Amino acid sequence: MTEKDVKAAFVSAYNQLVTEKKEIIANAELVRKTLCATDALQIEKQRLEDELSMIVSMTQSIVTENARIAQDQDEYKKRYDSLVDRYDETKAQYDSVAESIAAKEAKSVRLAEFISMMKAQKGVISEFDIGLWSSTVEYVTVDRSKGITVTFRDGTEIKS
Repeated sequence: MTEKDVKAAFVSAYNQLVTEKKEIIANAELVRKTLCATDALQIEKQRLEDELSMIVSMTQSIVTENARIAQDQDEYKKRYDSLVDRYDETKAQYDSVAESIAAKEAKSVRLAEFISMMKAQKGVISEFDIGLWSSTVEYVTVDRSKGITVTFRDGTEIKS
């Protein structure tokens, strides 16, 4: 398969996609609204931020207490290490939630670009357009036996 074959496959796939333009746009908007929503994740992120802040405060408190009052250092170290472990676990959860939010927001942006380009496009295309390609295509799979499959940003796959 050559670059020319891939470009021709894109033109053909896009023209098939644009024939169902209204339905594709409606589906992409629904996907963007439902799968890219971050409200629950934002709430969880805030909860984790609050917990991290509380753990830091507790850690600072026991460090200050240890500096002012003579304590059993083994007991202090256990308390301190317990808070550090709790912080690390909470931070890992926070990072995971933040990554999920970023991924959903990036997907939302890609879908918004796809929707915008689909709305702006008038009819079928006769030649390859790099701008249209970059705003509508998620990826292309080339298989010698199965041909070329164009996967658009809304998840639609078209084989040619």
